[in-house]
Amino acid sequence: MFNFLVIVFPYFNAAATTAFVDPFRAANYLSGENRFHWDFASVEGGGIRASNGMDLYTQSLLSKREQTWDLVIVSSSWSPESHYSPALHNLLRTWANKGCMLGAIDTGTFLLAEAGLLSGRRATAHYEHIDALLELYPDVTIVEDLYVIDQNRITCCGGAAATDMALQLIRNMHGETLANEAARYVFHQQFRPASTQQNPESQQPLGHTIPLVVKQAIKLMEKHLEEVISIPDLCEQVGISQRQLDRLFRQVVHKSPALYYRDIRLDRARGLVTQTDLALTKVGVASGFPNQSHFCRIYRERFGLTPRRDRLEGRVPFDYRAWPMHQVGKHP
Repeated sequence: MFNFLVIVFPYFNAAATTAFVDPFRAANYLSGENRFHWDFASVEGGGIRASNGMDLYTQSLLSKREQTWDLVIVSSSWSPESHYSPALHNLLRTWANKGCMLGAIDTGTFLLAEAGLLSGRRATAHYEHIDALLELYPDVTIVEDLYVIDQNRITCCGGAAATDMALQLIRNMHGETLANEAARYVFHQQFRPASTQQNPESQQPLGHTIPLVVKQAIKLMEKHLEEVISIPDLCEQVGISQRQLDRLFRQVVHKSPALYYRDIRLDRARGLVTQTDLALTKVGVASGFPNQSHFCRIYRERFGLTPRRDRLEGRVPFDYRAWPMHQVGKHP
């Protein structure tokens, strides 16, 4: 039997966590035997509230620390740094030293990285936390894949990708037949391999195709967040006039290219402000705003508070991520 422990933290992502567990439940049912067993734990035990308001009853870590686990996976969401503790890190290292596979869902990657358990490994997390992980843990190769299985470390961006990761583990242990049956049972109609990008460029989730030239322009913008490229130079590289690009951007995202470019750099800045302790002057430079007073002014204009205040008070979800263009119409 494959035994695994899911450790959840306050305001964990319930959808991603259950998406990971449910394929194992289906595999047990379909095979007619208990091939997988799991428990839910938290630091203190008892009820833990998820980010959607759902409460999950858990056992305490103390009651589970002496058990033998094949996999221990941590699931957290906002402010993972608030859960760092020597006791937790030592316990994770102890399980690792015993040969246990360690995993993370969503920002659980921060917990493993902070404990030094991802050094020299490939790992992932939700796309809006990628920049912070890159800044904080240069010894970890951070990629924007749906999930990563690197020997005995597994990490997942969250959401429905957790189902893909679970199905891959079932496939590795019991073959394609059981994995296919479990996928069909939970209505997961297409298995996505680990190398799948979190935000594929081919098509939007609801099927609306973005003009190729707009995607190319955005890709160039995202590659030049620190060393800013001018809009005329960008237009030259994608082979379109500035007037045409402006028309397409206003049609698709309801913003000019310049404003869109400024906003995705501010989005990156807010991620670094709220998810790292990087000096605010360095945050500005890393986001293409070397003039600190200008940076603070437009940051406040966009988010309603200064970077310094945001760092102290704003370690909460932010809803201004520019890709894949989900704030259409919110800003003029």
